[in-house]
Amino acid sequence: MRQFNALAGESPLLVTQQCRGPEGDEIAFVSIKRTHEKVYWLMDTLQSMRMFVRVVQAGSFTAAAESLDSTIGVTSRAVSELEAHLRTRLLNRSTRRLALTPAGERYLKRCSQILADVCIAEEEASCAHERPTGVLRMHSFACIGQQYVLPAISRYRALHPEVTVDLTLSQRLPDLFEGSSDVSVITALSLPDSDLVSLQLGTTCSILCASPAYVRVHGTPDVPADLTRHDCLILKTPRDPVHEWRLEGPEGSLDLHVDGPVQVNIAQSLVAAIREGMGIGTLPVYSAIEGLRNGTLIRVLPQHILQRTSVYALYPSRRFVDAKTKTWVEFLRGHLPQLICHDMELLEELKPELIQEPKL
Repeated sequence: MRQFNALAGESPLLVTQQCRGPEGDEIAFVSIKRTHEKVYWLMDTLQSMRMFVRVVQAGSFTAAAESLDSTIGVTSRAVSELEAHLRTRLLNRSTRRLALTPAGERYLKRCSQILADVCIAEEEASCAHERPTGVLRMHSFACIGQQYVLPAISRYRALHPEVTVDLTLSQRLPDLFEGSSDVSVITALSLPDSDLVSLQLGTTCSILCASPAYVRVHGTPDVPADLTRHDCLILKTPRDPVHEWRLEGPEGSLDLHVDGPVQVNIAQSLVAAIREGMGIGTLPVYSAIEGLRNGTLIRVLPQHILQRTSVYALYPSRRFVDAKTKTWVEFLRGHLPQLICHDMELLEELKPELIQEPKL
């Protein structure tokens, strides 16, 4: 008959199995892992590592807890349990700041590598890197999202029907490292240094537009300085001064302070305000082209543009990119530059004789 005995003083994760034959003779000692307990312990340790790394990245327990959808108490306890397990302090805490200890710096480096390897292993095991499937979470600035990204999604899904899309249109760039979005499409003068991977998709600009009705009543400015005598519609964006327009033309760059009766934060809403005859506004080329072609908009000061901006696709920098993100970024690379370039070429081709008569 077999007897199974746990020897005194053993680790709770280890059981010694003592096997005896029919005559009572000892056959063998075999060490057996309590697999489920060890798995739970390892999972808890990995989660504590994630919390420790996030606390360092966020700079506080409060910010880390919010980004992890946890509580300050749980996050703080996870770090404390790590320190107790390691028998060393990882963070020096004060009421104002956190600072890594030398041991904490070394542990952070190892944790980051371990967590990255775990992420890669899980994604490889699920074949996420081989076949585009699941929810692709996108972010885009509102106007470029409506003009370029939404039509691109339709074409992309025709190629990859197993991918569903969750698109957020917002004028503010989300924290892509928090995982709320996989890819963001934005316009910017330039990008600050960051760990994000950036792909430049093209260059565009904004132009001044008015409605035929506004022009009929108020006329058009002949030089940029005349804008101060017109109602100027303001497009508010996080990256630009609200009442400052920088025009680029044959005479170089010129900064103007402008004011007007209406301010909006999305270019598509500004298109509607301009068509209603409320004043002169700045529109991205891709928002103005249709109106210029059909006569519902008139370009003002056509020798001038407002500052050029680049269109970027951004996604978190990591060693492994899943198939849906990779294929979407590659699709943008092959699709958007052509559309952006086409709209800029149309702007150059829109000479007075090619523009339809304004609709009054």
